[in-house]
Amino acid sequence: MPPSPAPSAAAAASPSGSSPASASAAADHTTPSWWESVSQARSRILALASILPPQASPDVAALADSDRPARALLRSAAAYDALSGALRAGGGADDPACNWLYDTLHSPDPDLRLAALAFLPLLSSLYLLRLPSSLSGFEAVLLALYSSEAKNRQGKPVLVRVPDLSVPSLYHTPQSTPSSKSPRRPHPPPIPPPQANVVVGVLSPPLEPQAAVKSTKRAGIIGVAFEAYYAKISQMPPASKVDACNAVAAWAGQYCRCRFELDEDELLEVEEVDSAGSMSPLSTEADNGNGKVLEEELAKMRINGDSNGRNCGKEEAREARVQLPWELLQPVMRVLGHCLLAPLNPVEVRDAAAEAVRVVYARACHDLVPQAILASRSLIELDKSARKAAKAAAIAASGIMVTSGTSGSTASSSRPSSKPNTPSKQRKPDMLLLSK
Repeated sequence: MPPSPAPSAAAAASPSGSSPASASAAADHTTPSWWESVSQARSRILALASILPPQASPDVAALADSDRPARALLRSAAAYDALSGALRAGGGADDPACNWLYDTLHSPDPDLRLAALAFLPLLSSLYLLRLPSSLSGFEAVLLALYSSEAKNRQGKPVLVRVPDLSVPSLYHTPQSTPSSKSPRRPHPPPIPPPQANVVVGVLSPPLEPQAAVKSTKRAGIIGVAFEAYYAKISQMPPASKVDACNAVAAWAGQYCRCRFELDEDELLEVEEVDSAGSMSPLSTEADNGNGKVLEEELAKMRINGDSNGRNCGKEEAREARVQLPWELLQPVMRVLGHCLLAPLNPVEVRDAAAEAVRVVYARACHDLVPQAILASRSLIELDKSARKAAKAAAIAASGIMVTSGTSGSTASSSRPSSKPNTPSKQRKPDMLLLSK
């Protein structure tokens, strides 16, 4: 009987002694082709349309006919609203919306995973709001995100590194001066070795595998999910960012006057402008809508006779507030920073972020959390400076328009006559009065 042929190099290199065909199939599953991505996206969209209400199902099913169905699903406001309504009505183990999110998060197509990741803020908000009810559907989605992030980190922590300032860099090495005897061009200085990075802190510790969402690990699991959300936040739709800001504001729940403690200078501006009888600068269009909300709240403070923001009532703390440990608050504050300061965000995202960061500041002041106070206060100051810069730019632009219009009318009035035969009056001589 002839000996069996030796296994090929590809089969030997493949894990578990699998054949080259199975290895290539696994590689194709990891990185699907264009047609496979389109077909998978269409099947997921049609599966989503089948579990939605009849009034929203045709609009969502129409997304499967686009050239890039996963991107169309991610950017569709109708699909986001329809699935958000389904999530608000579900959350159990047999919830079809949660099952769809769970299966989509395990899809090899990155665009499909983004479309499922966009619902993390709403799902987390609903989950923490409805505790301690049985919400195994929400927990399965959160554990899927946590397991994916733990697999990507490979058991390593996320560290904060800064360059070692004791090692000279390429831009700080002094250049050699040319010699007076040699007219040749001086040689460039040698390139120093790369700087060594110094670890100054642990941004996120190593992730341990979790089989269930325990009460002691709940904040850490949701925080890791928000870290994965923050890594892709630039591609998230505006509705998802607004839900993230509203969720953080509801979790903080401190809707007292302390949240406007840093806006006392705006309150003084409102009082001065109101006494002068002109329009408040906080209500200009340069504030992108956020100034109107602040003006209304500050006006309420002025009517109630409380301009320092110190007298807070217990009734102004909402019932949806939850515990905010730093492992959850840290990624949440980074999400708020993007929503507040990213230049391409629409007005409603920046307004929601401005409200949320002030509520977090009030909560941190009441709970005496130094890290949260520093982070939220910095974001509030950045928001104020950005609104002032936008206001100054709008005033300068309006002044330029007024000046250009006035100069045009002046030029037209002082323009000489185009008729050459029109006689011009002679100027009368100046008369000087002299005393005798």
